[in-house]
Amino acid sequence: MVDREIIDRDTYKKVKKMDRETLTKFILQYGDKLLEEHSKEIDLPALEAELSKIKGIGGKRLEEIMVVIEKYLNV
Repeated sequence: MVDREIIDRDTYKKVKKMDRETLTKFILQYGDKLLEEHSKEIDLPALEAELSKIKGIGGKRLEEIMVVIEKYLNV
């Protein structure tokens, strides 16, 4: 199954004793922590420079593409 330990034994014991509300809070905090540790940042100027090198994408179209990307990244 899993070769690596995800949570240690003490955390496992604490989780077993939690009620639903406490467990929900714990899972959300644990997930947020994992996202912070493993999230990648996108260098928008570098992305824009790479997109501008694609044949057929002019300045106006590149601006439209960047607006959409920024919208989905909440920038």
